[in-house]
Amino acid sequence: MVDDIIDVYHVMSGFHMVAYGLGYWYNGHMRDEERFTYGRTSVYNLNYHIIWRTKYRNQVINPAISARLKDILYDIAAEYGFTISHLEVGLDDHIHLMVSAPPKLSVTNIVRWLKGTSARLLFLEFPELKKSYWKKEDRHLWAPSYFVESIGTTNEHAIAKYIDDQRRKEGQPDGIERHQN
Repeated sequence: MVDDIIDVYHVMSGFHMVAYGLGYWYNGHMRDEERFTYGRTSVYNLNYHIIWRTKYRNQVINPAISARLKDILYDIAAEYGFTISHLEVGLDDHIHLMVSAPPKLSVTNIVRWLKGTSARLLFLEFPELKKSYWKKEDRHLWAPSYFVESIGTTNEHAIAKYIDDQRRKEGQPDGIERHQN
């Protein structure tokens, strides 16, 4: 039994973590399920604020496209094993997301999956989008760049509120309810 006990001391945000097999305690307390995600071999809290925009800042994301885009992005997250806790379209030309992902997923891959798959599906489902882009072949819905910042627990709520308030701040209520994974 003693051989099964693995002592791992790790200082994390002022907490000493002691791991005994799969049971975790923080300073004598039980697991913090709201703050951390517990994997088989890791405990993590990796959150990212991600923003990208349409190519040429074309304002092509109308309410119907916005609703479908949100569904597509949530489906991609579920498929690849990360979560989107907040998502909003701003000024019909850019996307704000708050994403939580396990350490094995890189931000680059997450953005590539989200932008690539959503563009392909939106072009197929909304052919009118093609009229906003001059190229006949190899069209791109999204600009090649993106913004990402890591979010600590201190500013997580502030970023979430900022994302959720995008439509209200811009005076464009979309009336579309989002669903969570």
